[in-house]
Amino acid sequence: MNAEFDYDLTPDQWETLKALRAPAKPARLNRFVIDDLVALQLARISNDMPVITAIGRKVLVRGSSRLWDLAA
Repeated sequence: MNAEFDYDLTPDQWETLKALRAPAKPARLNRFVIDDLVALQLARISNDMPVITAIGRKVLVRGSSRLWDLAA
């Protein structure tokens, strides 16, 4: 995996990042997790709503294969 997109996210951070993919208003999300994702530049706040960034999308796509191992 490219080190540029190699993030060691917690399960809560992965789930929140996945939830931000949907264009609809996300369900109740943990504000602390959102703040962590913003600090990592994986999300940003736009119009008082968290949204996934381009970097966040790349991390989600590249990191998803690592998550497959957890599901197996």
